Amino acid sequence: MGWLWGRSANGFGASTSAEEATEGIDASGLTVVLTGGFKGIGVYTARTLANRGAHVIMAGRNMTDGAAAKEGILKDFPQAKVDIMELDLASFDSVRAFAKEFSSRDLPLNTLINNAGVMACPFQLSKDGYELQFATNHLGHFLLTNLLLDKLKATAQSTGIESRIVNLSSAAHAWTYKGGIRWGKINEEQGYHNWKAYGQSKLANICHAKELARRLKEEGANVTANSLHPGGINTDLQRHLVGIVGVAARFFGSFAKTVPQGAATTCYVALHPNVKSVSGEYFVNCNIAQPSSYAKDDDLSRRLWDLSVEMTSKS
Repeated sequence: MGWLWGRSANGFGASTSAEEATEGIDASGLTVVLTGGFKGIGVYTARTLANRGAHVIMAGRNMTDGAAAKEGILKDFPQAKVDIMELDLASFDSVRAFAKEFSSRDLPLNTLINNAGVMACPFQLSKDGYELQFATNHLGHFLLTNLLLDKLKATAQSTGIESRIVNLSSAAHAWTYKGGIRWGKINEEQGYHNWKAYGQSKLANICHAKELARRLKEEGANVTANSLHPGGINTDLQRHLVGIVGVAARFFGSFAKTVPQGAATTCYVALHPNVKSVSGEYFVNCNIAQPSSYAKDDDLSRRLWDLSVEMTSKS
């Protein structure tokens, strides 16, 4: 198991915790927006970044859960700067309302962590009429990133500190529909496969970061964009797993990462100086890794970008 749990030359690996990945880093003065920050690795990511001094804006749908998450962080770290805001990524109206509200607070924005997601759920459409996993995991984050991008650029320019965009993907991006994206049929129930749809949305997360990184570099903006696989973790994300898949998930769950280990790569990519000026990469276990062939396809990434612009502009 050394290949799985050992550590690489940078000292980090699958067993690295979020605390270890950010040890000695002073994030005071940084403002972070984190989606899906009320539960699972999201709240642990918020907890870790806040403990390092960052002002963390935790965004999610259930404000009761958000209040509980904030209270838990402040109980352990009374000095932490944590706020909660309502955000439903499956609704473009909610995404736009969040961006407007955040802008009205006149805060800087150093880091955007697109962490929220749903996994392997039965077929259903979002409020805007798009397949729910694609809408929540990709389109909502795509729109949110575009709406906050000017703030990220302006903060980097005024502070001289690189801004970072972090997309949480998954190793499941390699198990998707033929062609990578189900072009022209994303919203069709016929032919829908819950796991392939999840893989499609996670592939989209990588392609989004990759194409965004290319555009930012071309523009000369002091903003990076990367994606990552957090690892297998037992969280509420697996609530739709039933039957043999659910049994397998519970069995392999005994070998899964802990939540602190699952949050490590996110915290590493968001804060660590090793990642400065690194953009368009895919990280696993706090190290650059190679994604699937679809995720390396520049034409696919550009085509997906154009489609995402079209979809998020309709509503």
